[in-house]
Amino acid sequence: MQNRYAGDIGDYIKISLLQHLSAGRTLGVAWYLFPDEEHNADGRHIAYLRAPEQWRHLNPDLFDLMAEITSKERAVSGLHQAFKAGTLFAAEPLPVGRMSGIERCKVRSAWFSRTVKAVEGAEIVFMDPDNGLTTDDERRRRIPSFGKQIPLNEVLALCEGRTAIVYHHNSRFKGGHDAEVDHWRRAIGCPTMAVRANAFSCRTFFVINPDAELAERTRDFCEKWKNNKMRLHRSAFS
Repeated sequence: MQNRYAGDIGDYIKISLLQHLSAGRTLGVAWYLFPDEEHNADGRHIAYLRAPEQWRHLNPDLFDLMAEITSKERAVSGLHQAFKAGTLFAAEPLPVGRMSGIERCKVRSAWFSRTVKAVEGAEIVFMDPDNGLTTDDERRRRIPSFGKQIPLNEVLALCEGRTAIVYHHNSRFKGGHDAEVDHWRRAIGCPTMAVRANAFSCRTFFVINPDAELAERTRDFCEKWKNNKMRLHRSAFS
């Protein structure tokens, strides 16, 4: 997540999903906040706000809030008002900058420990890495761009004993996005549903360890949003 993305279509979808799933339960949000990058044009995806007839009816109050947030300096902190009272936030920026690979691993580990502590009282935890899932390869942990990803060991730590939702931006995975989603469902290794959101760009929300009620809520959400390129992932892998 980056501040310059606040209020974009991804936020509108993810917050709507979280609101729907977390009714009656304590939610924790781990933003995985990465410093803004100014070298590309990402972060603009707000064209949906110019099509209220297509998008606003799905979540009117949130739609109006997204319009307000994008009308000024965009910041993740502005999104907090979209969540119910009692939501737990882990919003400490990820450690970046010049450092050795060994030091990068150390500071990431310490940062993650604080993140776990910040959301430890949540019944449902949402993880919002900038790019999404990656492997636990030690070499990846040593490079600067690792801050934009979440390794499987962090996912599994945060979902232990509860439901978790993790964001993943679909990539140029060999075999396509269906194969990519199946790959990560297998890698996670826990009962996992996948919500596919393909409006403007392709993203997936993995719903890990859902109980029967949350599984039904996930299906209901996809049904409500189906005309806006939202669907529940289906494959031969069960």
